[in-house]
This record gives sequence, C-alpha cells and structure tokens, in this order.
Amino acid sequence: MNAVLPRFLKSAYRREPIITVLITMGLVDALIGGLDDSWSLFAFGLGTAGTSLLLNWWRIQQRRPLPEEPIVQHYLPARSSSPAIPMPNISKKKPLQ
Repeated sequence: MNAVLPRFLKSAYRREPIITVLITMGLVDALIGGLDDSWSLFAFGLGTAGTSLLLNWWRIQQRRPLPEEPIVQHYLPARSSSPAIPMPNISKKKPLQ
C-alpha cells in the first residue's frame, strides 16, 4: 500500500495538476474542519473537493474518443527505392591449362 499511493498521486498530478490540487486542498480543509469542530471549514472543504471532482468528471465526459484506425504494418515497401541489380556478364573464356 505504501508504494502504491505515491505512484497514484504522481500520475494524478501529472495528468490533471490543477484539479488534483483543488481536490487535495478540499480534503485537507474538510479533515481540519472535522477534527477541529469548525463546520464551516469542513463544509467549504467538502464543497471544494466535490466541485473539483464534478469538474473533472465533466471534462472527462467532454473528451470524445478518437476513432480507432486499424494499424497496417508493411514489412517491405511497395516499391524498392534502389534500382534493379544488373545482370552479371559471364565470359565464356576457356580456362588456361
């Protein structure tokens, strides 16, 4: 668990840095407000975190998936870029004895 949480946080901060910071701030405010019996800070923190989550969900819904095109792999080019190899000249000389 200890190794999974930092990886998750790093990947989340890389993908959506502003939204993740807002969610973190909201959760910390809610935690401090809940432990300190400051209900206004608790409500503000929950509101900030909830609004950030809704904004993140809305942005995900707005992204349209790209149509997948089939990937065609050609192992050889359609035409060779080098010229054809010339035929070798075979001389029909008699070997020396």
